[in-house]
Amino acid sequence: MQAIVFLCLLEAAFIHANVFSWGKQEESDNGGDTPGNACLTDSGSCGCCLMQQQIHKMKEFFNTTLKEMEQELEKTQTILNNVRGSRSAYSVALTNENRLKCFGPFRDDKIVTYKHIFINMGNSYNPDTGVFTVPRSGVYNLALTIYSDAGSPGNTLAACAGLQVNGRLLAGPRELNMQDQEDSATIVLAVHLKAGDRVSVNLPIGCFLCDNSSHYNTFSGFLLYSTD
Repeated sequence: MQAIVFLCLLEAAFIHANVFSWGKQEESDNGGDTPGNACLTDSGSCGCCLMQQQIHKMKEFFNTTLKEMEQELEKTQTILNNVRGSRSAYSVALTNENRLKCFGPFRDDKIVTYKHIFINMGNSYNPDTGVFTVPRSGVYNLALTIYSDAGSPGNTLAACAGLQVNGRLLAGPRELNMQDQEDSATIVLAVHLKAGDRVSVNLPIGCFLCDNSSHYNTFSGFLLYSTD
């Protein structure tokens, strides 16, 4: 409040100084003293001149400070946008149906399309294709859990899948036997991915995964830190 009052007084003094200067200019035009000589003969006018100089300096200071603050605000907004842009996380499950439903087996390799979405921050996972497209280069945490049920004892269990990037296998569990009716496995990896890389889960020939609303089959990933 005191600063506002002080600025108001300074502004009033500035207006007064302008009026005084015009008066002196008229006197100069009529042969009177010039404003430069006023400080030598009139202490009041000299005080106004000094006040006007101080106001000018304060205006320059405030303008410079305001410009610096605007620049800092722009930098902060850029950093904030980068942080928001780096948010990338998804977690999906094979299905959300009440009854147990199996995906496969097929005669050819198939990309598993996980239809139930827990989170898809950044919308980089496509439930129609089953592909997570890396939005930003960095180190990502990837996790895959698979589950399969042979249906009854004696049937062949084929619980297998592969976590892949751009069609290249990174890792994947494989369980093919007639001893277990059901089985599950989980893998967790930290990998460096580049923007545009395509991460997916491949279902090899003859393998099948089974799931329901309990979500036995999940596929997840999130950005640990960016390397842009």
